[in-house]
Amino acid sequence: MSDANATTPRVFIARHGETEWTISGQCTGNADIPLTENGEKQSKGTGEKLVGRGKLIDPAKLAHVFCSPRQRAIKTLDLLLGEDAKGTLESEKKLSITDDITEWDYGIYEGITPAQIKAQRADKDLPKWDIWTMGCPGGESPIQVQDRVDRLISNIKKIQKPFMHGGPAPDVLIVAHGHILRAFTKRWLEWDMGFPFTMMMEPGAIGVLSYAHHNIAEPAVLVGMAFPTTG
Repeated sequence: MSDANATTPRVFIARHGETEWTISGQCTGNADIPLTENGEKQSKGTGEKLVGRGKLIDPAKLAHVFCSPRQRAIKTLDLLLGEDAKGTLESEKKLSITDDITEWDYGIYEGITPAQIKAQRADKDLPKWDIWTMGCPGGESPIQVQDRVDRLISNIKKIQKPFMHGGPAPDVLIVAHGHILRAFTKRWLEWDMGFPFTMMMEPGAIGVLSYAHHNIAEPAVLVGMAFPTTG
């Protein structure tokens, strides 16, 4: 297959659906809370629209799936893929539940809102909080998070490198959390964790990363893409 016709491998990053704490804005790291009813509807709806044969994410074209062990992520994965597709991936050993993609450990900020963090720091005459450069007191530093996502990126590139010029199942799906997926994106682009790049990722959202020019050394963000056509 020529490069002109080959499909460059993609990495789909999916954030879990809505939880009670995404509604309230509370930092949700290690807390293992479930999806809301609406969060389940979000994830199921996304799966119905975007996952399946001939759709954006075709389970038959997935080389591997990585999922956070938190129940909100696992439930989202179940609803996105459906029982049959998930079972096939498990039987083919293409599904990994891994701590490398758990949410940032927020330490003492777990369960409170950014507004509360701001007030706490103001009371103690501390500088404005920036998770990307400061990390979380009692939780993870930026370098600790970077080490985790760098390890995962290395694994993904090993999986996808043979498919740079076409292949039967080149794609990877990650199901995880808002901050860790933004950290993953920064490191995918080989930026420092503190690089000032604002990203938004709504509950239940899916983003797409890939490579430019079919080159493993040119990681890229797909800011626009054509959807598959049938017939």
